[in-house]
Amino acid sequence: MKKKIFFILTIALIAIGFVPKAGVVGTIFPEMICEDYNAKEVKLPLDTKGKYTLLCVAFSTAAEPDLKTWINPIYNKFIGKVDASKADVFDVSVEYDVNLYFIPMFTGFNKLASQNSKDKIKSKTDKELWPYLLFYDGGKTYKDELVFKKRDIPYFFVLDQTGTIKYTTSGKYDDSKLEKILDIIEEN
Repeated sequence: MKKKIFFILTIALIAIGFVPKAGVVGTIFPEMICEDYNAKEVKLPLDTKGKYTLLCVAFSTAAEPDLKTWINPIYNKFIGKVDASKADVFDVSVEYDVNLYFIPMFTGFNKLASQNSKDKIKSKTDKELWPYLLFYDGGKTYKDELVFKKRDIPYFFVLDQTGTIKYTTSGKYDDSKLEKILDIIEEN
């Protein structure tokens, strides 16, 4: 009997460990100091206050395939400019005024190769996207605060005008994830 109780308790504790922590949504995004290609410091969420913000965070090159599935949909929805001469007068699409940042994170051993990685990312990235790239090159992993479970997938955070996390998702792009992001932003 004791073995059964111990087994059930062990399974329950393991299961609890795999449940996402409550409290990420509804909390202020933790302070993270990043820099852009011009080595200008950007403090998150402080420098994004006043606008909704979408942060796309990646910890490793293994997250790149999933992150790439988001590039075109996000670009088209938030960055792409519409050519007025080709616009459909019946198009009722919404223009979004949001901060958008893709953030490769360099921590631990990755920090040693960060400059080479930054240069490689810059050479492979379309110049139109450079203003939307920030780099985190620090010692803190934010694993506990932001509930990062895997290093090989990208994580997305929607912050409101005060820096409060309103929605999170991760992994490959799918239409329902973007629709949820848009719903949160449009609530404003």
